[in-house]
Amino acid sequence: MFVQEEKIFAGKVLRLHVCTMEGAEWLEEVPEDTTVEKLKERCLKHCVPGSLEDPKTVTHHKLIHATSEKVLTDTKTVLEENIQDRDVLLLIKKRAPALLPKMADVVAEEKRKQEQKAPDKDAILKATANLPARSVDRTVTHHNMRDFPFLQFQTELRKILVSLIEVAQKLLALNPDAVELFKKANAMLDEDEEDRVDEIALRQLTEMGFPESRAVKALRLNHMSVTQAMEWLIEHADDPSVDAPLPGQTPAEAPAEGAASSAEAAAGPSSEEGGEEAKDELTEIFKKIRRKREFRPDPRAVIALMEMGFDEKEVVDALRVNNNQQNAACEWLLGDRKPSPEDLDKGIDTNSPLFQAILENPVVQLGLTNPKTLLAFEDMLENPLNSTQWMNDPETGPVMLQISRIFQTLNRT
Repeated sequence: MFVQEEKIFAGKVLRLHVCTMEGAEWLEEVPEDTTVEKLKERCLKHCVPGSLEDPKTVTHHKLIHATSEKVLTDTKTVLEENIQDRDVLLLIKKRAPALLPKMADVVAEEKRKQEQKAPDKDAILKATANLPARSVDRTVTHHNMRDFPFLQFQTELRKILVSLIEVAQKLLALNPDAVELFKKANAMLDEDEEDRVDEIALRQLTEMGFPESRAVKALRLNHMSVTQAMEWLIEHADDPSVDAPLPGQTPAEAPAEGAASSAEAAAGPSSEEGGEEAKDELTEIFKKIRRKREFRPDPRAVIALMEMGFDEKEVVDALRVNNNQQNAACEWLLGDRKPSPEDLDKGIDTNSPLFQAILENPVVQLGLTNPKTLLAFEDMLENPLNSTQWMNDPETGPVMLQISRIFQTLNRT
């Protein structure tokens, strides 16, 4: 009795579960020395009859081991791929490779991009060389814009705040508890300074290995967005100026304790000399409060405008005049630059009916004796975008609401 040699040395037979994306499922029995390509042919014969007539059908499909999610190599055997009995395999058709664009299409796309490309400065000068020079009367435009009640109120509000700050300072200086009140005011400012950077966002960046000072700068440039700050840090990792302070950023102010201690020194004997010293000390505290509330330009806007060739000082002035709005600041720099930064410090006529009506309002009178109201006025003066915050504050909101109502009432008459 003779036994075929191939049966004597035949490998172990494995029973494999094969599935397709269409939901077909069957059991395939193959020796472990079968190549993956042969196994794939058997699977295709089972699920796609007549498919092997096209030799490309085998190469357009792949077998995936379901447990390991590994794509099996056609030239390896089932044993070499470490496939076990009763393993599950997926038969999947490969995605067709993307067709390369035709040369004519590439040329047409490039031509379209060139046609849509904005002209450079030389092209603009060449095209407009023979045009007559014209100047735009920007004063008319500004006048028309101020016909809108909201914009008119925003324009007058700054003048009102300048004059109300002077009144609030005088009223608070007459208060016997002025020193204690302004200790509290300085504490409010210092507390606000500490909350300027999102600590959680900063911790996430420092845990990634970025230096703290650099992470703080990235967060301020990207409005406290961790993702954008991280992208900025990676992009500027080799930038030699990455650790330079932001344009317009000022060194930290002296601690509030200095102001508090100087204010305490003013609370001495109630002599005329002591009273004069107290007034001088309060004046210094007012100055420190204003320095802490100085206008802070948007760093991104500063960088963008400076890249256009403008000087840093005039860029900061433009952003201050235009409430940190980059486009408006750019127009101001290119135009007649009115109003000027000096015009921002002019108050309203103290004898005007509007100002007198504001001062006679009981809610406003009470608010002017609160140091927090003075802080709110100072902050809105230099950072108008913070107005919403103070309008929603339970202490300063009623004062701002009365000012707005009085203005709207007198403006309609």
